[in-house]
Amino acid sequence: MARERVVLAAVALPGLPRPVVEDHLDELEALVDTAGGEVVLRVVQDREGHDPATCLGKGKAEELGRLCAEERITLAVFDEDLTPAQVRNLEKALGIRVIDRTGLILDIFARRARSREARTQVSLAQYTYLLPRLTRAWGHLSRQAGGIGTRGVGETQLETDRRVIRRRIQQLRAELEAIAAHRRTQRRRRRTSFQVALVGYTNAGKSSLLNRLTASDTVVEDRLFSTLDTTFRRLPLPGFLEEVLLVDTVGLVRKLPHHLVASFRSTLEQAAEADLLLHVVDVSHPAFEERARTALEVLADLRLDGLSLLTLLNKTDRTPEPVLDRARALYPEALPVSAATGAGLEALRQAIARRLLEASGAVCLFVAYEGWPDVQPLLQGLPLLARTYGAEGVTVALRADPSRLRTLLGHPHIRMASL
Repeated sequence: MARERVVLAAVALPGLPRPVVEDHLDELEALVDTAGGEVVLRVVQDREGHDPATCLGKGKAEELGRLCAEERITLAVFDEDLTPAQVRNLEKALGIRVIDRTGLILDIFARRARSREARTQVSLAQYTYLLPRLTRAWGHLSRQAGGIGTRGVGETQLETDRRVIRRRIQQLRAELEAIAAHRRTQRRRRRTSFQVALVGYTNAGKSSLLNRLTASDTVVEDRLFSTLDTTFRRLPLPGFLEEVLLVDTVGLVRKLPHHLVASFRSTLEQAAEADLLLHVVDVSHPAFEERARTALEVLADLRLDGLSLLTLLNKTDRTPEPVLDRARALYPEALPVSAATGAGLEALRQAIARRLLEASGAVCLFVAYEGWPDVQPLLQGLPLLARTYGAEGVTVALRADPSRLRTLLGHPHIRMASL
């Protein structure tokens, strides 16, 4: 099947360097590729501000219309949030369909949603996006058998009106609340386990890390938003006796549409239940600093910035050493890893175990082998979280009240150790 021919359009405002604009268009092109389109033209217009009628300005819009006709382009995707009036004016000027970044991301989510919850969340986001745009002329949809931006609810827009859509939004919200209540019940049952959540910019390598750390076979694609549904896998940690679950979450992105943030809140809230967040940064990407900052801003919007967080510099196998040095200087507490080669993953497992023990209020004790038979009865009834055997003795991590801990430390073969 032929891929839809697409033009990308953006406005370069004062104070925004051209390389940044081009990087944003690179990401938009990757989104178009994920949606099944082929970018054949990119247009950037320098302006003091967005034109309220056409975003680009009347002259540039007319010029772009001629280029679209010459290149047989059928869709224009803008890296800006367009008003319904701007979309209407642009479609008239260009003679083709026009969508904005938000519409494109909603289209991708509609393609990739698999679970009942994800499909419901996408539908809610699409209807919320559609509601203020009902004045738009939808005649082109009757002639369009498909295409980017017309999936999901797109085919029914001719028959809908504001009252019907508002009712549908209410139904979807009620359905989501029922699903969220069920998820909360499931989470309460899972709270016997520790949870570690992978978060970060889309395509940073979260699913690949999940597979490497858990010997899993979750589908991994080199495309944006390859993961929409929350995935759980058991994470084995050295010496850890408690069950640990590793959670893969939906990727974050610059200008993540607020419709999606609101709709996917119940999915992203899974990270709020975690004992530790692993912030995965694709350090090989030229704009890794901006992407890391964007991910942290979205986490802050979701009120997840107060959770324990460990930053991972992923894809080190693709990263030049000078860039790695700069990343280490920017994130001195971060761990360099590679999901592709497995480099740094053993240190990561140890760091995760240490963070979880610290969060649980555990203390670490070393017991010499000659005293181990006498000490074991003293440990009865205490929550034992981890146990490792070394050359000279056994190291245990446990929780104990102060008086019980003093009793243990009074034994000649027990001493404090580091977690």
